[in-house]
Amino acid sequence: MPRKPALPPDSLIPGSPKRRAVLKAGGTLLLSVLSPLPASAAQIMAVRVWPADEYTRVTLENDGELKTNHFMVTDPPRLVVDIDGLALNDTLKSLVAKVESNDPYIKQVRVGQNRPNVVRLVFDLKETVKPQVFTLAPVAGYRHRLIFDLYPLKPVDPLANMIAKENWTDESIAAATPAPVPQPGSPTVGQAGPDAIAKLEADAARAGTTPATPQPAAPQSPTAAKAQAQAQAKAKPGQKVARMMTIALDPGHGGEDPGATGATGVHEKDIVLAVAKRLKAKLEELPNTRVMLTRDADFFVPLGQRVEKARKVQADLFVSIHADAFVQPSARGSSVFVLSEKGASSSAARWLANDQNKADLIGGANFASHDKEIASVLFDLSTTAQINDSLKLGKAVLSEIGGINRLHKGAVEQAGFAVLKAPDIPSILVETAFISNPEEEAKLKDDAYQNQLADAITKGIKRYFAYNPPLAKSRMT
Repeated sequence: MPRKPALPPDSLIPGSPKRRAVLKAGGTLLLSVLSPLPASAAQIMAVRVWPADEYTRVTLENDGELKTNHFMVTDPPRLVVDIDGLALNDTLKSLVAKVESNDPYIKQVRVGQNRPNVVRLVFDLKETVKPQVFTLAPVAGYRHRLIFDLYPLKPVDPLANMIAKENWTDESIAAATPAPVPQPGSPTVGQAGPDAIAKLEADAARAGTTPATPQPAAPQSPTAAKAQAQAQAKAKPGQKVARMMTIALDPGHGGEDPGATGATGVHEKDIVLAVAKRLKAKLEELPNTRVMLTRDADFFVPLGQRVEKARKVQADLFVSIHADAFVQPSARGSSVFVLSEKGASSSAARWLANDQNKADLIGGANFASHDKEIASVLFDLSTTAQINDSLKLGKAVLSEIGGINRLHKGAVEQAGFAVLKAPDIPSILVETAFISNPEEEAKLKDDAYQNQLADAITKGIKRYFAYNPPLAKSRMT
């Protein structure tokens, strides 16, 4: 008797309830295997606030990349930021207490869970700002960073800011004798004697160059013209005002970028700011001299903006101050560097320049918003005349520093430092000492040594101007 074919189980019969249930369960299992597991919310590891006259920076350091949306609200002014994929924790809540009452731009900040997996920050502002919100990849011990830079709608003018902070007197702004009208190739201040001018021409002849002929001066900015008018108004009858010499001092690093750190935990950024302030006070004691600091507090300034600030105040000199570290703590001594167009003068100089040029990555520059003019200045090759003048300044300063500290090298070194690339300003970078050397770190922390450094650099600058008096202004504002 033929055997009846076995019927398939209900789970295999098309359209049967059991088959639909099995397929549904299998599909669910397959989706659970193929679908990614929900990602855990990012955690805030640290919060920091860096207030300054120029802008206030707020940093959220976290363990993953964050997505944000932000918008401004007026009357009263507020910046509202929504951060996706973030868990509200005690570290983030501590941001509220980080905002100080004297912050130029932030009145207070509020933090809360806006909706599941979304945290909202509300910055109550003292005035309407132009915010820049960007992220930074992990670098130099930092994890992911979310940055809020709050700039005023009208950027701070370095020249106006410098003048506002000066305490001018009749003696400091008026020349003791009438100043002659500058002629091409003639000095306008300092009036070095014939021997000094002869030495300048002899140096140029030995170098195979001729002293640069000044070009017609660019029109003064309104602020500069106002300052000159104020100075002339304070002068005695019949007395002309000599051109003010302007020196830009650049304390390296700052804010998010601590620079090198000594064995006792002291940061380079704090040491060089202290030295720069002492140096500023000594230079301003010189007649017809004013000084601009690229930063006067603990905040970060991108390399290109340091150069641009010096150009906006039409600086006659640019002096960047550092106290770097080396891989070996035995390294010691002071150094002076200038720019090189043809490569570094030594492997150590090349290493140091590469290390210093990382400042924007560490300090946190918003490359997406870099001003085109700043970028062109930063990467524009300086002229041979600028480098020659920088070498003369560097030699004068190095010889004075050699009187108070051992020199790392007996000659001025050269390398491609980005911060020295102002094409029209003699620029040097002074390595005051190695903060990585325990003995030199102790010196750098000492008030007396900082004063000696400031004295030595001041004497070097005076010596440079005695033989290289600045000519009529020929730079663009």
